[in-house]
Amino acid sequence: MFAQRIQHLTSSIIREILAAAQQPGVISFAGGLPAAGSFPEPDWCSLPTRLKQYGMSEGEPELREAIAAEARSKGISCDASQVLVLSGSQQGLDLASKLFIDPDSHVLVESPTYLAALQSFRLFQAKCDGVPLTANGLDIEAFEAQIRTNQPRFSYLIPSFQNPSGTCYGPAERQAVAEVLDRYELPLVEDEPYCELDYDDVPKPPICSLVKKAPWIYQGSFSKVLIPGLRVGYLIAHPVLMPHLVRLKQAADLHTNRPGQWLALEYMRSADKPQRLARLQSFYRERRDAFAAALDAEFSDIADWQVPSGGLFFWLKLKNVRDTRPLLKPALAAGVAFMPGEAFFAEENPPVGFLRLNFSHTEPELMVEGLRRLRKVLLEA
Repeated sequence: MFAQRIQHLTSSIIREILAAAQQPGVISFAGGLPAAGSFPEPDWCSLPTRLKQYGMSEGEPELREAIAAEARSKGISCDASQVLVLSGSQQGLDLASKLFIDPDSHVLVESPTYLAALQSFRLFQAKCDGVPLTANGLDIEAFEAQIRTNQPRFSYLIPSFQNPSGTCYGPAERQAVAEVLDRYELPLVEDEPYCELDYDDVPKPPICSLVKKAPWIYQGSFSKVLIPGLRVGYLIAHPVLMPHLVRLKQAADLHTNRPGQWLALEYMRSADKPQRLARLQSFYRERRDAFAAALDAEFSDIADWQVPSGGLFFWLKLKNVRDTRPLLKPALAAGVAFMPGEAFFAEENPPVGFLRLNFSHTEPELMVEGLRRLRKVLLEA
């Protein structure tokens, strides 16, 4: 009765954990949720009447112009005709999957990587090949070896404050990736939902601004800097890819919600946008630092980690290495939620002993208590 791809459809462990974490008394470090206190209060009464009607598949022209202008300020050579406004940047992964993947196609991903990307690629029956991360980016030799061996359709990378590891590629590593992509003319899907959440002002030129021959898609989102419930994101694409992506978008949902696009444009045009972003960065920097201090107090003898320069996550490796997935049930019973790290690896038999902990959503006064509960589970389970 069903299409064959349904056999490859998996549920999202994040969504399942988030549902369980809604129970009263649970302190959640699980999802990548922005802090509720960071959301603006829109004046919906100002919404123009015309935006209540159907709109263009590509998105509102003024918003596309604003996105293209900001992208050019980052070094991306583009214009508004290359911008497609999405129903959340997750839709970009779906469109890229439809564009590039046939059954048994290979896709290169970081190891570890964003697990919802793995979910999307595997739905279309891709074989996802993981490339190890170093402290400053991809293992370039392994990256090139995978390209030669598996002839992937595209590479999917999250170079700025990567989910889940928090890794931020250095400028030299970004240039090296661009050179490999050009050498093989391998398409790039560059996913950058966290790039604005920079707490240490690190240099991070987009990889797509450095490539000269390889086709590319650059994805961004308003979920982390505005309101995630709007589900408004965007992609910017190499001109050769854009017509196909627009048609795929048309077939998927006609267009992205116009009220959400209006609010995103209001944000982009606001005179105090730099100040608003600076306040958001300061807000999350304080939470990152509070979480780092709590980890130092509660976890220094049982795990190792690096303090991320941006994004929303700490990535921990247990000193007593073991599979963390069986620990989730006792952790929830103890009133704390986390993300098992094994879920973020493409490998059939993933490395074990990793945890992803979100610091943005939990109030600082609850961080120590939550980590104490999690420590007890790790030591006793």
